[in-house]
Amino acid sequence: MRIRAFTAGLAMVTMLAGCGGLEAQSGGGPDPAKPDSASVSDARKKLAKLQVKGRAPRTGFDRDQFGPAWADVDHNGCDTRNDILKRDLKDETFKSGTHDCIVLTGTLDDPYSGKTITFKRGQDTSTAVQIDHLVPLSDAWQKGAQQWSPTKRKEFANDPLNLLAVDGPLNNQKSDSDAATWLPPRKAYRCAYIARQIDVKSKYDVWITDGEKSAMEGILKDC
Repeated sequence: MRIRAFTAGLAMVTMLAGCGGLEAQSGGGPDPAKPDSASVSDARKKLAKLQVKGRAPRTGFDRDQFGPAWADVDHNGCDTRNDILKRDLKDETFKSGTHDCIVLTGTLDDPYSGKTITFKRGQDTSTAVQIDHLVPLSDAWQKGAQQWSPTKRKEFANDPLNLLAVDGPLNNQKSDSDAATWLPPRKAYRCAYIARQIDVKSKYDVWITDGEKSAMEGILKDC
């Protein structure tokens, strides 16, 4: 049932133009505009309902707890990384014979920095663009995911709602930080970033810390 729900969710993501400020259609890239007032209001309501608890120990965390990296959970023949590259890049080219699955090149309008980044698939070049979990897996692990089933953790790790193609070095800088310790340097994207994090945490019942809630409220206040 979860896999079917995830597949339906993937289809719905392509319809989201204002929620969290993301344009999810292939080649469209992230929309840097602030969420509209209705989306901000919705984010505030969801934030108010999230559980506020302390961070649990990181003990036992491993990437494998969330299933194999970039699995083809929607069974479209492409792994999740390529699905997100195809969604968020523009002017993509694809490896021949892969049914437009494996992205070879493209251009990213990076939401975190505002820079335009050229993506070229290769051992020494692919990391220029990375796929960020807006709510990091380790953060989720310490805020509820330890108690989830393997199926739910795999769904979470591959949910397009929680994934975004971004500048590689900034993704490394963010690491497993939550909103209390890291925000995109591009201030124009912070409202969208926080709204998306709240959407993800609300969907999966991931709790937040006091510091995280304060940071989120501060960003939404200025949206």
